[in-house]
Amino acid sequence: MERRIFLIATEESGDRLGANLMKVLRQRLGDGVRFEGIGGRAMAREGLESLFPIEELSIIGLAAVVKELPKILGLIKETAIAVTEAAPDILVIIDSPDFTHRVAKRVRAKDPGIPIVNYVSPSVWAWRPGRARAMLKYVDHVLALLPFEPEAYRRLHGPPCTYVGHPLTEQLASLRPNADEAAQRAQSPPVLLVLPGSRRSEIRHHMAVFGQAVARLQEQGVTFELVLPTMPHLQEAVVDAVKDWPVQPQVVIGEQEKRAKFRIAHAALAKSGTVTLELALAEVPMVTAYRTGSVEAWILRRAIKVNSVILANLVIGENVVPEFLQEDCTPEKLSQALRDVIGDSELRRKQLEAFAKIDGIMSTGNQPPSARAADIVLATMWQARRG
Repeated sequence: MERRIFLIATEESGDRLGANLMKVLRQRLGDGVRFEGIGGRAMAREGLESLFPIEELSIIGLAAVVKELPKILGLIKETAIAVTEAAPDILVIIDSPDFTHRVAKRVRAKDPGIPIVNYVSPSVWAWRPGRARAMLKYVDHVLALLPFEPEAYRRLHGPPCTYVGHPLTEQLASLRPNADEAAQRAQSPPVLLVLPGSRRSEIRHHMAVFGQAVARLQEQGVTFELVLPTMPHLQEAVVDAVKDWPVQPQVVIGEQEKRAKFRIAHAALAKSGTVTLELALAEVPMVTAYRTGSVEAWILRRAIKVNSVILANLVIGENVVPEFLQEDCTPEKLSQALRDVIGDSELRRKQLEAFAKIDGIMSTGNQPPSARAADIVLATMWQARRG
């Protein structure tokens, strides 16, 4: 009997997770599986014909979201109808909770018999913790990328949650240096990475202050080789933004080039986000920062329930990475912290000691995350059929 699996991923990171999950599910189910849903290029290569291009949901900023709200609500309704008409054996929603959870609620109300798995937990442990309990009504199982998330769901009385592993743990070879690269990492002048973000709004908020911080560092007599990795769609904006920097960085383009620089980097100045976990796994000491608009900052200050917004700190369970947020994100403070992580300081040693523990903390044994995720998707599907 053919099994029908409906997947929804609306961002590139979710698209990659969905594609890897599809590969394993096809290995397990053979030709007896049919995939439907929404995804990007990676899922298309695995045979998914997307209901609509995910670029239609590439909307950044509060004002843009408000303007496009009728369109977004229409796509949510269209997607929910498509799921219920397909009557799949299971629905897998991947990240993007503002979209996928609204679809899941509609599907559960229309057809409670369709089991729903949420791949990538929303940050209920950081803000809006009440979402965990609310998810009980429309999510049967949560697949977590971070090892502390299952305990958060138990504490918050949410649906069953299992740590399946982060995809970065499968990419350690591309993050960590070989012997020659380790020697380069120790050479002088040290390579300093600048990572201002992967969205245009982040470039706008971080580039000026990051440029001023590294200029101040140079003025203080610190020598370094500056490298700024970015992606092709941001190249023009980044090149334009660094034209007036007193210290000109080497701008490298693409994921492969970025990872190559990670393997020889001595330290980094990074915007908070998943990149801090990449750097920790690459064992690159860092200083982190984040700036956003005043309205968003006001909301986040009142909503966030954790004592660090840095993913590396949260996974390690200790605030070893300094973070400078909003008004604390100044050239003076950033440059002083950078001097410490570049030099042989207690801060640098403490970070390296903590990063050495991260493999054990994030371990999934010998089973890759996509295989662990597929096991739970199939178990949830079979349990629903028996029920």
